[in-house]
Amino acid sequence: MALRGAPRVAARLLLQLLPPRRCPAAGRRGIASCIDPSAGLTEEQKEFQKVALDFATKEMAPHMAEWDEKEIFPVETMRKAAQLGFGGIYVKPDVGGSGLSRLDTSIIFEALSTGCTSTTAYMSIHNMCVWMIDTFGNEEQRRKFCPSLCSMEKFASYCLTEPGSGSDAASLLTSAQRKGDTYVLNGSKAFISGGGDTDVYVVMCRTGGPGPKGISCLVLEKGTPGLSFGKKERKVGWNSQPTRAVIFEDCVVPVGNRLGAEGQGFSIAMKGLNGGRINIASCSLGAAHASVLLAQEHLTVRKQFGEPLANNQYLQFRLAEMATRLVAARLMVRNAARALQEGREDAAVLCSMAKLFATDECFAICNQALQMHGGYGYLKDYAVQQFMRDIRVHQILEGTNEVMRMIVARNLLQG
Repeated sequence: MALRGAPRVAARLLLQLLPPRRCPAAGRRGIASCIDPSAGLTEEQKEFQKVALDFATKEMAPHMAEWDEKEIFPVETMRKAAQLGFGGIYVKPDVGGSGLSRLDTSIIFEALSTGCTSTTAYMSIHNMCVWMIDTFGNEEQRRKFCPSLCSMEKFASYCLTEPGSGSDAASLLTSAQRKGDTYVLNGSKAFISGGGDTDVYVVMCRTGGPGPKGISCLVLEKGTPGLSFGKKERKVGWNSQPTRAVIFEDCVVPVGNRLGAEGQGFSIAMKGLNGGRINIASCSLGAAHASVLLAQEHLTVRKQFGEPLANNQYLQFRLAEMATRLVAARLMVRNAARALQEGREDAAVLCSMAKLFATDECFAICNQALQMHGGYGYLKDYAVQQFMRDIRVHQILEGTNEVMRMIVARNLLQG
C-alpha cells in the first residue's frame, strides 16, 4: 500500500495499520506547540507527516546507531519506505511516483530524518535522481528507469562532483565522446552517495566545449563495462550510506541514455539541485527537531547543584533560542518549497537562502543540544551526537553554504 494514486485515502489506511507512536526523541514530555512541525499544515499533509513519523519511529530509529556503527546500507528498510510511496515522492504517478508537492516532500523528509538522518538524506538524493529522469527523460527513458527506482527495487546516485571540480561544477572534466550511436565516457566522480552499491548513475559529463553549455547528462547502469568504483570512504557521519569515487574508463553508453539535448546537462543538474537543497535542508530540520526534544528531556531529568538543569535560566534561554531558530528555519524551507512548486522566478535563490540558513542553524542547534548533555552528549550511547555528526556535511553538499551566499548576493546585486 502506498501514498501514490489516492494519497489521502492511502495515508488514512496506513494510519490505521501502523501503531500510534511518538517522535523517537519526544520522550515523556511530548512536543510543545511552539515547535510542533504539524502547525499550519493541511489535514492531508498531517496524515503524510504522521505516516512518515510512524515509519521513522518503528523502522529507523531503533537501528540508527547500529547502521552508523556498522556502516550498514539499509536497503530493505528503504524498500519498506518505498511501499509507502517514499521512493519517488515528487515523481509523476504514471511511472510509479506519488505525485506529491515539494512542500509535501519537505514535510516527509523532515519527519523521516528524526528516525535516521543519514538514511533519509540518501533517500532524498535518490528521489532527486528519479525526478530528473522523470522530468527530463523521454517516455522510453521514464518507463525504463522510473518504476524500479520508485519502488526502490533499484537505487540511484547523482554524479556531478569531481576530484578537481567541487563548487566550480561547470569546470568538470569527465568527457563523453560521441561515436555513432554511443558515447565513450572517461573520467571520475568524487564523494558519490551510494556509489558502488546503487544501480543507476545520473552522470554530468562534457560532450562539448568548456563551460556549462558543454555539459550533458547521461544515465548509466551498474555493470556497464568500464564502470568501476573507488574504495569506500571513511566519514564523520552519513555512515548508513556508502560513499565512493565513480570511475569511467572507456565506458560505452548508448546515446539513448542521454537526458535532454546535448549541452542541457548543467541546467538539468542545477534544477535538480534546487529541489535537492530543499530536501537536505528538510533533513536538517528533522535532526534539529529531534535534538531540541532530546535537550528538553535531558534538562528536565538531569540534576546538578540539587535541582534540575531546567531551572537554570541560562539553559532555559539557550533552549528558547534553539526552538526559535528551528521554527524560523522550518518557515524558510517551507516557503522555498512552495516557491519551487509554483515555479516562481525567485525560487532558486529562495532555495539557496533556505539551504544556507537551515543547515547552518540546525547544525548549531544539534551542537548546542550536545553541549547541554555535557559529557554524556559525547558518548555514542546518546543519539544527539549522531544527529550532530550526520548533519555537519549538509553545510557542504548540494552546493556549499559559501556558494549559497554567492547565489544570494549575485541575485541582490544584479537585481
